Amino acid sequence: MTWIKIVSFEEARGRLRQLYERIAHASGNVDNIMLAHSLRPHSMEGHMQLYKNVLHHTGNSIDKWFLEALGVYVSLLNRCYYCVEHHFQGMRRLIDDDGKATAIRAGLQADQPAAAFDAAQTAAMAYARKLTLTANAVTEDDFVILREHGFDDGQVLEINQVVAYFNYANRTVLGLGVHTDGDIIGLSPNQSDDPDNWQHS
Repeated sequence: MTWIKIVSFEEARGRLRQLYERIAHASGNVDNIMLAHSLRPHSMEGHMQLYKNVLHHTGNSIDKWFLEALGVYVSLLNRCYYCVEHHFQGMRRLIDDDGKATAIRAGLQADQPAAAFDAAQTAAMAYARKLTLTANAVTEDDFVILREHGFDDGQVLEINQVVAYFNYANRTVLGLGVHTDGDIIGLSPNQSDDPDNWQHS
């Protein structure tokens, strides 16, 4: 599950138990990435707040399926297959078109986003790639390109935060040896109109 000790749902007490109950699927399943935080519940709480607000909030104006696609791409670039599998399934569910989802995955795995996305979306993917692999090379020109493709500054911020979040999540997973054994792949806190609802479904 991870390289460090975890406290299971059954063993959890106090604040940790409360957090697990907020996050868990109806079956009681808690994703391994969250279990990895169990020795420091405050960091789990911070992670979930960031995740929910960056990716699953009605204040975002970019389609959630595309934000998930950005996360899949970042995770592929980082070779974080835990996050690839979880968020590809979330993206596929939102698109509700297996053919399109498969084509997107193929384009991203080949590092050829233009094969699966329109020009504006491809520009966002190029920014995600640069921020992930060579963050110190990002310049204001990169923002100009995004604006020229129709993204307003708030949407640029959304893209930035999703890319930054997935780099954080990937490093949490890769740095602690988190794997998918026992996970229900593709669950997410889908109640976007309620920022305090973290239950996965």
